[in-house]
Amino acid sequence: MTEVGEGATIGHLCVVHGAVIGAEALVGNGASRQVDMCLDAGVNLIDTADVYSGGLAEEILGQVLRGRRDQVLVATKVRMPMGRGPNDAGLSRHHVISGCEASLRRLGTDHIVSQQIYYSLQAREAEYELIPLAVDQGLGVLVWSPLAGGLLSGKYRRGHEAPAGSRQLTDWGEPPVYDPERLYDTVEVLVKIAEQHGVSAAQLALAYTLAKPAVTSLVIGARTQKQLADNLAAASLVLGDDERAQLDKVSAPPLIYPYWHQAKTARDRLSAADLTLLAPYLD
Repeated sequence: MTEVGEGATIGHLCVVHGAVIGAEALVGNGASRQVDMCLDAGVNLIDTADVYSGGLAEEILGQVLRGRRDQVLVATKVRMPMGRGPNDAGLSRHHVISGCEASLRRLGTDHIVSQQIYYSLQAREAEYELIPLAVDQGLGVLVWSPLAGGLLSGKYRRGHEAPAGSRQLTDWGEPPVYDPERLYDTVEVLVKIAEQHGVSAAQLALAYTLAKPAVTSLVIGARTQKQLADNLAAASLVLGDDERAQLDKVSAPPLIYPYWHQAKTARDRLSAADLTLLAPYLD
């Protein structure tokens, strides 16, 4: 558990509700069962957004949490269009306030939280500045999309046809894939190590990111109870030093300026925060 604002604490894994509302969340008590699984596993932060299914995700979550709202923190987001008017999108003061008020009504609550960054094996650019900043200032990092929108699930591999209905590497642009070959190399190492542990590539990718400096919690999402159970198990999966080193090496971002210069000329003055990025380049 990690302490956040106002003395509250959050677990190592958080759950995103409704980014894509799957059948299990709409049929019977699917959403309630998934929330039950999360609470039983120690999850106490649920993330959603006003734009998810046009507000339906927030409404469902509010219904599911009725009578147990105080057991969890609820995070939501505002910016995307929620109407056709010029003030129905964006981060103007007007839209942020009106968006938050609308979310509070749909959720049936009076308080929400949210602050996240994107960070995964697929894209480690946060290590340039955001992770060192968090280490330097003693902040925790809440990561969204740690499976890179499914790219790290093990389904997308070199020489393998993508599953039917897949959106990645086709018409979906987030997260952007600037180097497909490096991504495929990373997935191969990920799958190999996962098989050695007898777990899924997704579970291993989550465990890897959760163990990175300053990372305190991951926002995970699952369409089915099976996927959710697999994701939740990542909190107890421990990687060996050699395994982490293999994944670090294959997924390493290019050392851009001024960092390659610091590694070359200022290695005697690097802080613990600097070393989160530069340590592998000092040998």
